[in-house]
Amino acid sequence: MAAAGLLTAIFGLRGGLFSFLKYLAVLAGAYLLFRVIGWWRNRLLWSLRNRLIVAYLFIAVVPILLIVTLVLLAGRILYSQLGAYLLHEDIQNRVDMIADISEHIAIADGTLPQGVSQDESERILAAQSHAVHDRELPGLSISFADDTALLRKITPSSKTSYAGLLQQGDSLSLTSLRAIPGSKGERIVMLQVPVTPEFLNTVAPDLGAIQLNLMERYTGGAPQAVIYPSGEEQYKVAKPIVAQNRVLQDAMFWIDPAVSVVSSLDSVFVAHDGKVELHRPVLAVFNARPSRLNARIFTSLGELRDSYLLLLILVGIVFLLIEAAALATGIVLTRRITRAVADLYRGTQYVQAMDFSHRVQIEHRDQLGELAESFNQMTGSISTLIEEQNKRQRLENEISIAREVQNQLFPSTLPSVPGVEIEAICKAARSVSGDYYDFIQLSPTHIAVAIADISGKGISAALLMASLQAALRSQMLSEGSERLNMAELVSRLNKHLVRNTGDDRFATFFIAIYDSATRTLRYTNAGHLPAFLICNGNSEQLDKGGMVLGVMEDYVYEEGSLEVRPDALLIGYSDGLIEPENVYGEEFGIRRLQEAAVRLQGAAPLMVAESLMAAAEEWAGTPEQADDMTVIVARLR
Repeated sequence: MAAAGLLTAIFGLRGGLFSFLKYLAVLAGAYLLFRVIGWWRNRLLWSLRNRLIVAYLFIAVVPILLIVTLVLLAGRILYSQLGAYLLHEDIQNRVDMIADISEHIAIADGTLPQGVSQDESERILAAQSHAVHDRELPGLSISFADDTALLRKITPSSKTSYAGLLQQGDSLSLTSLRAIPGSKGERIVMLQVPVTPEFLNTVAPDLGAIQLNLMERYTGGAPQAVIYPSGEEQYKVAKPIVAQNRVLQDAMFWIDPAVSVVSSLDSVFVAHDGKVELHRPVLAVFNARPSRLNARIFTSLGELRDSYLLLLILVGIVFLLIEAAALATGIVLTRRITRAVADLYRGTQYVQAMDFSHRVQIEHRDQLGELAESFNQMTGSISTLIEEQNKRQRLENEISIAREVQNQLFPSTLPSVPGVEIEAICKAARSVSGDYYDFIQLSPTHIAVAIADISGKGISAALLMASLQAALRSQMLSEGSERLNMAELVSRLNKHLVRNTGDDRFATFFIAIYDSATRTLRYTNAGHLPAFLICNGNSEQLDKGGMVLGVMEDYVYEEGSLEVRPDALLIGYSDGLIEPENVYGEEFGIRRLQEAAVRLQGAAPLMVAESLMAAAEEWAGTPEQADDMTVIVARLR
């Protein structure tokens, strides 16, 4: 995409499609640039050395550069202001000088004898002023006039004088106007010093080349030059006045750059038609050397100037030495850090190659040294940890196999018996559960439901479960098993466990056979928590049977039988569902389990099972299970 946009730009193709291609090229180029910068940054900052260098740049170098930039900018502003002040001050001194001359002329005019004519007095006063001030004010002109209109236009009526810059047409001059009272009325004495290139040669000798630009109003249209805004008006250069034979002084040392300054002087503009603009800017452009401006600043210190300069140089040298020492210290510390990290990284490569004999050399007893020592201790014990990990892995593999075997013991599909909906949930406390449940379809209308709780947990419980399931299925899958007496079946399973397991192995067991045709439920409970049958809001416990399996070989069990009403709910469960305790030590209990089941009587079996599990877990308030939790829910339509 970027290449297509580049070719479009090179060949100058135009049109909506090509413009769109250029736009897509810009987006693609920006994306590529972003990706390249990210890749380059990751490559550059991979090593700790480069990261520390970048960190030091941001911590030390960048602030120094910012401070230096700020100092240079502040110095430039200061020197610009100082140069502008020198220019303004020199011009203002000359304006004040011609203002004083005009005042002296006005005073002297009143002291002349009465017999002297007006023309003679004006000639005498002008000649005296020229004789005294022509050297200081080259080009000085003195004239008298009876018309005071100009003075009244540029000054308030209460003032009798004006002194400043006066721009008349395309000429600029230092001008002083003063009213002289007389018997025949007021007269005006006008003193003017034209601002010419020769005049600028004598102004502010500490500055370099000087140029004054006369301005005129910008009336619109395409600007042909730089537009200078002043107040609400905009101006452009009308005529420049450039000093002749005036150049920038030579630099006194290598760090003595030229400072270019643009400043503004205020003048009164008088047009050819007599219109007056009281404030028209005159743009002053000049340059200067900081060394000459510094010399002007330190002139007031007299003989102490050299002492202050020497002190400043000494302080600068001390600062440079401190900075050099800090830089050297930072380099040494950085190399020590990067060397230690490089040694540790090399050690990790040995560990990755399964070589635990490598040891990191400890050079300093600091935190990095402690880190290296910790690494050496780690490599010394890592082989033992790997061996223990292998043992643990073998044990986990065995547990995984047992879990897979146990999962195969649970029914993978639900039986299909008309009028029966059945669901079961088993949550193991460990990876292998000690609870067992099973569904066996004996005939199209008969289904067997079994639930057991094996003593112990883990692999031993899973093995006992497998033995119990094998014995149960061998009995139930024979022909005519739907008519088998439940008490007789449980007695056979009891003998099997007593003869084939240890004395400390036993199991609680509940089994029931439901005939959907006759709606008859036959069951035997061998020491298991009594299942209950819920119908029309009432709960009936199924507790007939006997003691747990695996204790007494010749124990005689009892069979229970009952007729099931339509839409009844059969619930079997393990002790893990009723034994969770709350923060006060109270068990969830059978009563709360039955009440929760009664409230859920109309729900689907899966929802009932999940809700009973959630109620027990919410009662405990902790995510950790103390025992296996199993629940069977059968809807008997």
